[in-house]
Amino acid sequence: MTIMYHEGNRQLQDRFDSRRLADRLEEKLTRTAFSDDDKAFIEGAAYFFLATADADGRPDCSFKGGVPGFVRVTGPSELAFPDYDGNGMFKSLGNALVNPNVGLLFIALHDKPKRLRVNGSATVSESDPLLGETVGAQLIVRIAARAIFPNCPRYIPNMQMTGPSIYTPQPQCEPAEPAWKGFDIFKDVVPPRAPTWKG
Repeated sequence: MTIMYHEGNRQLQDRFDSRRLADRLEEKLTRTAFSDDDKAFIEGAAYFFLATADADGRPDCSFKGGVPGFVRVTGPSELAFPDYDGNGMFKSLGNALVNPNVGLLFIALHDKPKRLRVNGSATVSESDPLLGETVGAQLIVRIAARAIFPNCPRYIPNMQMTGPSIYTPQPQCEPAEPAWKGFDIFKDVVPPRAPTWKG
């Protein structure tokens, strides 16, 4: 029984004689509950990548960012993050509504390289209690983790973090609007921002 691998993985592991290594990595490093180090890394992250797929399995990947602490570990095997005002396509969260299987990649591209992957099931809520304490959140996404595992960081480039985006929600501040919302081709269809908690 494996929480990590399916027949496609096994075919390539057997082709490259890495099944024993793959099994050892699952045995020693894969978990279903967050460790203290996982929690610190996740809650200290200013961004992560979210992979989703629609009901037909067509994939999509998006960037999610905020101030460190915007993602919270809310239970032994659960994390939560806010959905902020965006372009209105709802590609990722729309996918999660029809196919809750998701993959998250937390990656440190600065200081000491590190990667952590979280695979699980997503729920999207517009009535989650965290909405009342999360600046700028219009929805809350919770992930029930199925598999939590580190990844080898050897190919991560060394980059410099200079600060958060000017669009990242801040307490007691009106959010900055991106210029594209005022472009002639969009301005007549841009909806008003959803009301959110300001802190």
